[in-house]
Amino acid sequence: MFTHLRKWFVTRFFGRSRRRARLVSKDGRCNIEFGNVEAQSRLIFFVDIWTTVLDLKWRYKMTIFITAFLGSWFFFGLLWYVVAYIHKDLPEFHPPANHTPCVEHINGLTSAFLFSLETQVTIGYGFRCVTEQCGTAIFLLIFQSILGVIINSFMCGAILAKISRPKKRAKTITFSKNAVISKRGGKLCLLIRVANLRKSLLIGSHIYGKLLRTTITPEGETIILDQININFVVDAGNENLFFISPLTIYHVIDHTSPFFHMAAETLLQQDFELVVFLDGTVESTSATCQVRTSYVPEEVLWGYRFAPIVSRTKEGKYRVDFHNFSKTVEVETPHCAMCLYNEKDARAKMKRGYDNPSFMLSEVNETDDTKM
Repeated sequence: MFTHLRKWFVTRFFGRSRRRARLVSKDGRCNIEFGNVEAQSRLIFFVDIWTTVLDLKWRYKMTIFITAFLGSWFFFGLLWYVVAYIHKDLPEFHPPANHTPCVEHINGLTSAFLFSLETQVTIGYGFRCVTEQCGTAIFLLIFQSILGVIINSFMCGAILAKISRPKKRAKTITFSKNAVISKRGGKLCLLIRVANLRKSLLIGSHIYGKLLRTTITPEGETIILDQININFVVDAGNENLFFISPLTIYHVIDHTSPFFHMAAETLLQQDFELVVFLDGTVESTSATCQVRTSYVPEEVLWGYRFAPIVSRTKEGKYRVDFHNFSKTVEVETPHCAMCLYNEKDARAKMKRGYDNPSFMLSEVNETDDTKM
């Protein structure tokens, strides 16, 4: 009880006063910015214009969408007005009765804009039309039609691709709020719970982790955000997960683990960030998506395990209670991995016998010197 209160007190007061910087937020966004990028390098984003448009936020994308259509309609409206002005089709020129205009019923800039709109979106009201009088109008009609198809294809494709991005599918994959450390199968493990909120599966799922921390090399070089591989598995492995119900993935803390030399008392003093990745293919769209989250030392609970959330109803169905998804239960756990392995070695040595070749048994005759 005292240990639990002490952990709660340290986490509440000392943990809040020292907010750790995250590279990856809990919802998977990366907290990083690029500075002093050369102007020439910025032009590369315009070369790859498709990816740049897809990565834009919705407010900027809709602004470009509306501007592209309105701008093209107004631009070609000006060109149609210029054609009518050069050919003297406008009413201010007082054309004769037998005059054949390039475009019927263009009386000003407004009517030229309406004709441009009807031409590009192929409305075709039939009131305004191009005549065979001038080739310039025919060429402009063909050019606007081709350019309108290109604009429609690009902008509508960008909107559709933005909506169907697998990044939105990743929102329905959730991780537990905390990671826990406890014994599992006789081994000390770090456990994380992950769930798929949709009934559709992720095909070929693969889960792994990276431990980010600052290290100093033997040469004295300081490496910020040094990455160390963390292997996560379930009982069936870490690839091709059957992700129909919430899974508890675990990392075995053995001699090769970076958590091996940590203890319950020193965990909050550590400076690291554990980033967990889940890669998979969306079953409905065959698009690859990645889900990620991170854990700092304050979010790793030593001596806890996750509460059960899967049960079976009387009707024979399996029920998942997400109320207990991040709920933890305190259990008896060794305060360090090294202590657990030392205890196992000691028990193994007690079960083994040792022969002493120099040991010799000598018989001793006992005599009774007691007189009656």
